[in-house]
Amino acid sequence: MVGTPVTRTIPGAAYFTDKRVALVGLGLSGKASLHALQEHTEAILSAWDARKAAFDGIDVSQLDAYGYDADPAQLIARTLEWQPDLVIIAPGIRQSGVEWAELTKAGVPVWSEIELAWHLRAQRSDGSYAPWLCITGTNGKTTTVTMLEKIIATAGIRCQAVGNVGAPAVSAVSDCSSQAADVFAFELSSFQLAATHSMAPHAAIVLNIADDHLEWHSTREEYARAKARIYERTTAACIFPAGDEQIQRMVDNAEVQEGARAIAITLDTPASWEIGFVEDLVVDRAFSEGAPGAADAIFEIADLAHLAPEGMPLPLHIVKDALAAAALARSVGVDAQAVRSGLRTYIPEAHRNVLVSTVNGVDYIDDSKATNAHAAQASVLAQHSGATVWIVGGQAKGARFEKLVARVADRLHTVIVLGVDQEPWQAALAQLTVPVHYIDPQVCDPMKQAVQLAAKVAEEGHTVLLAPASASLDQFTSYADRGVQFADAVHALGGE
Repeated sequence: MVGTPVTRTIPGAAYFTDKRVALVGLGLSGKASLHALQEHTEAILSAWDARKAAFDGIDVSQLDAYGYDADPAQLIARTLEWQPDLVIIAPGIRQSGVEWAELTKAGVPVWSEIELAWHLRAQRSDGSYAPWLCITGTNGKTTTVTMLEKIIATAGIRCQAVGNVGAPAVSAVSDCSSQAADVFAFELSSFQLAATHSMAPHAAIVLNIADDHLEWHSTREEYARAKARIYERTTAACIFPAGDEQIQRMVDNAEVQEGARAIAITLDTPASWEIGFVEDLVVDRAFSEGAPGAADAIFEIADLAHLAPEGMPLPLHIVKDALAAAALARSVGVDAQAVRSGLRTYIPEAHRNVLVSTVNGVDYIDDSKATNAHAAQASVLAQHSGATVWIVGGQAKGARFEKLVARVADRLHTVIVLGVDQEPWQAALAQLTVPVHYIDPQVCDPMKQAVQLAAKVAEEGHTVLLAPASASLDQFTSYADRGVQFADAVHALGGE
C-alpha cells in the first residue's frame, strides 16, 4: 500500500450536480459536510439549525436557503418546504425525534455525514480507494481506533483515525492532496450508522453491545440494528468477539460482498479463521500468509503492560481492544512486527483509566470517558474488592443501572453521585449496603465537592474512581471537561 499513486479525483461528486441537498444541524459534522459539498460538488444547498449562532462563519450568500428555529417541528417544516432531494442530518438529532419522523413521512432520503463521505471518497489514479476499517460498539471504540491508527502508522502506511475522533470523516476522505491517508480507521456511533446506507468497509467490528443511547433511538432493537449496519457490504472481514451470540447473528445476517470472511477474536486458543491466545502469546490463524491453518504470533501480553493503571493488573477490556485493533490491521496486510511495535508504543487517550495522583496512599483514577454502564463496569471490575470509592452520575441517556450496580457491588467501599437527574441512581443504589452520598445538583462546583468527600471517606490502599456511566453535558461541557475538573480537584488535595 505504501507508494500508491497519489493523484486523486472524486468520481462520486457528479451525483450531486443540481441535487437539492439540505443540511440539518450545523455542528462539526454538519459544517464539514457543507464545506465538502461546496468544494467538490455543484449541489444546490440549504442549511438549517436550531440556533442562529450556528451560522457564524458561514457565507449564507452561497446558500439557496437557510433558517433557524428552536422548535424542531417548525425547523423541519421549513426544511421540507424547500423541497430537498436529500437531507444530511446531524448525529445529535435523535432518531426518535420529530425531524426523522417528518422526513420519513415525506419520503426524503436521510444521510449521515458518513454516508456523504462514502460518496465523496477520493479515488487514486490507479482506480483504487483507501480502505475503510470500521469500529463500533458500546465501549472501547476510541481506544481500539487509536490503537489501530498507531499500529498501521508503525507499518509505514499513512493512516488517519476519523469519525468520532480526529478530523471529520468527510473532510479526510475527500482529501485529494499528496498527504491524504492510505487507510482510514473509523470510529462510528449508532447515531451515524442509523443513516448510513452505502458504505462498504474493507473490514468491520462490533466490539460489544449493551443498552445505551436509548433516548436517541426509538427502541433497543433500533439501536442494535444501527450497530449491525457496520457489517453490511463488507469486502474482506467481518470481525466479531467469539461467544457473543448477538454480534455473531449480526455477522451471519449481514449481506457482505463475495470473498468476505467471518473472523472471530477470542481469549482462548484460536481455531482456523480466529485470532486468540496461546498462553500469553496472541496468535493469528485468520490472516497468516502461510498454508491454510498456519499461525503467526503477532504480540504478547507484555506488549500491553504499560497500559495497566499503576500498581494494578492490566484491565481485560484493554486486551480485547488490542485484539480487535490487531485483527483489523492484519486485514490490510500489516505484519506481526508492526502490530507488536505499535502496541508497545501506544499511548492511551486522555480521561481513560488515567492515574491522576496518589494522595495519602489513595489512588485517584480518571475514567471520565466511561460514559455508559458497559464502560463503567469494566473500569470498576478492574479495581480491588471493597476498596473503591466510586464517583458516578450525569446524563443517564435513558439507561438504568440496577444490573451495573449488582455486578460491581463487591468492589465498592462508597458511592458518590453527581448529576442533575439522580433518580436512576437512587433506584439502582437503594439496596446497596455500602454508604451512598448524593451531591446537590444545584451546587456550582459539584466535582470539587465530590472529590473532597471522597478524600474524607477513602482510606490508605483505596482507589477513588471517576467512572460515571453517564454523559456529562448536564454539569460539564464534555467528558474531557469533567475529567479535567476531577484532576484539578485531586491536585488541590496535594499528593504525588
